[in-house]
Amino acid sequence: MPTIPSGVRGAVITGWGTALPPKVLTNHDLEKMLDTSHDWIVERSGIHERHVGGTTAGLSVESGRKALDMAGIDPLSIDALVLATTTPDRCVPATSATVQQALGLRCGAFDVNAACSGFDYALVQAHGMIALGAKKVLCIGTDTLARITDWTDRNTAVLFADGSGAVVLEAVEGPGQLLGWDLDADGSAEKYLYAELGGNIQMEGKEVFRRAVRIMVDSATKSMSHAGVTADQIALVVPHQANIRIIEAACSRLDIPMEKAAVVLQHTGNTSSASIPLALCDALDNGRVQPGDLVLLVGFGAGMTAASLILQWGGPGGDSKVLA
Repeated sequence: MPTIPSGVRGAVITGWGTALPPKVLTNHDLEKMLDTSHDWIVERSGIHERHVGGTTAGLSVESGRKALDMAGIDPLSIDALVLATTTPDRCVPATSATVQQALGLRCGAFDVNAACSGFDYALVQAHGMIALGAKKVLCIGTDTLARITDWTDRNTAVLFADGSGAVVLEAVEGPGQLLGWDLDADGSAEKYLYAELGGNIQMEGKEVFRRAVRIMVDSATKSMSHAGVTADQIALVVPHQANIRIIEAACSRLDIPMEKAAVVLQHTGNTSSASIPLALCDALDNGRVQPGDLVLLVGFGAGMTAASLILQWGGPGGDSKVLA
């Protein structure tokens, strides 16, 4: 991917929010439904429990409203809504239209489907719109994978779940938080993780694991190169929350200590497009990111897609001024 041209208008994240369905499904609950055990699930994935229920629109409205409230901005000032999801509530229209109306927005709205890489794809799109003149963009990642999960298949039922995360991007004077990015896809690997229309998720776990680590590391390396930074400068890495072993392997190959990784999958499971924003918001809420810190967002997904971004929190110096 090209290096960000000099002189383009940048942006910073000014608000964020999350939403999880109230129903919690623990590994012990799954023991009663499947030929599995809590220890088996934890050993292979790191997941202890997951949230299931709700609609993609409903969860998106909840996380989006929290992000708008934190940013303290009028919904009518939002110039665009980008919703990353692989589980829209309908084939037509895009679920973003439902979310736009519910939040009281008056702007363009569209869905992005890049599976578990979707939120990173959406963030790149949002930054692009701000570079072209938009001042405020609401970016949401939401999935309700429980609706397309085969709850009799122990290889997939233990992994997938529902959730949502959102951020508000606002234009700043001069360069913003985005230092480098990479988007990728390998269509030859789509057969390893897919769901037919009206069907359930099908996955070849071993092949997905092997390819996931490689494509995550490749994308992250490219983004760091575009940004002109090295792994030792990264303060926090926010990986797709698919499997703790994938996260550990990717961090090891990137030479980034696991202590620098934002991990919430033990409580959320794999929420696809919601995965990265859920982990990012958790890190922000717990004070793990300071102004000026370099943050690496990196994910992979069905397709197989991959995406990553390098953000300098708050923009250069950590104190970029938001445009009025």
